[in-house]
Amino acid sequence: MLTPQATIAEASARDDVHALRPLLARGLGRARAGLVSESLEDLARVRPHLDHLSELEQVALLTAEVDCRLARGELELALSLGDELGRFLEAPGVVGGTAHYARGEIAAAGANAELAAGHFARTGRLVAGIDDDPDVLPWRTAAALAAVRLGRRAEAAALAREHLALARSADAPYAVALGLRALATVDAHGDPISLLREAGATLAGVAAARLVAQLDTDLAGLLLLSGRSDVTAEALALLRRSEEYAGRQDLWPLQSRIRRLLDRLGEPARPVHREALAALTASERRVARLAADGMTNREIAQQLVVTVKAVEWHLSHVYRKLGIRSRAGLAGALGLGLGARPESRP
Repeated sequence: MLTPQATIAEASARDDVHALRPLLARGLGRARAGLVSESLEDLARVRPHLDHLSELEQVALLTAEVDCRLARGELELALSLGDELGRFLEAPGVVGGTAHYARGEIAAAGANAELAAGHFARTGRLVAGIDDDPDVLPWRTAAALAAVRLGRRAEAAALAREHLALARSADAPYAVALGLRALATVDAHGDPISLLREAGATLAGVAAARLVAQLDTDLAGLLLLSGRSDVTAEALALLRRSEEYAGRQDLWPLQSRIRRLLDRLGEPARPVHREALAALTASERRVARLAADGMTNREIAQQLVVTVKAVEWHLSHVYRKLGIRSRAGLAGALGLGLGARPESRP
């Protein structure tokens, strides 16, 4: 027989779960919509109560967080989440399939295409005939990208086309756009520019800011590769739009791609959005400004009376938050003038 205290505890747990589920749903929706920062905030609030959720809800949360962490270039955090997902790998159906999908995405981000392909294939086997929805678990597009990296282009194109056919049949615009983007990458005989334009048009009115920015960046890159002078203005406009979004959401990998393409155009990267700058701590701002002025790590450490290791640690966080690779990009990212000294040795 339950004691009054146990009865109260059970009721409290039920109330907690009831409150958690809408928050989890919002976090998952925000991740899909490309609101990465906001999604991570929601998921962080649910995380301490993970054991109160079903296995499917747990794996969905962890997979969404993996996606957000990879979008920010936080591979170590994603790897840690992958370890947590390990306990679901042997689960049947969608739970196991989702865990393998997330582990595949982590492997792909770590440039292990063979391992990624194995995880995605396992996902396909686990969800076959159960809940193989391309709008929920787009394993075929991920598998197509892994296959093309392994030199299996025909297999990659077949996977992308299969996904696209299923997505069109389900009238799922987000999944259709994913399929078109994958096909633009893997199909050597297609027209990638037309495919990407179609993908962008498919997302009109759909909350999918990150996918739109990825499509815009892909399209800008292809336009630049075409060598046509009449598309330069369009490419620049696409990159500027994506740059603003990536800076606001702190998406370092996408921001880096955009900056490389801007550099090819001879265009400077714009100062990072003020919200990204506001994410820097006071210590990070002090270190960043001194580094942008040309001071070495040792000089900064001496001035601030800290260790060189502390300076390196702060700078690594600054680079990630501002979407740059080294101190060479600090002045522009911080919106400072060009009067800084040439880059000094660390």
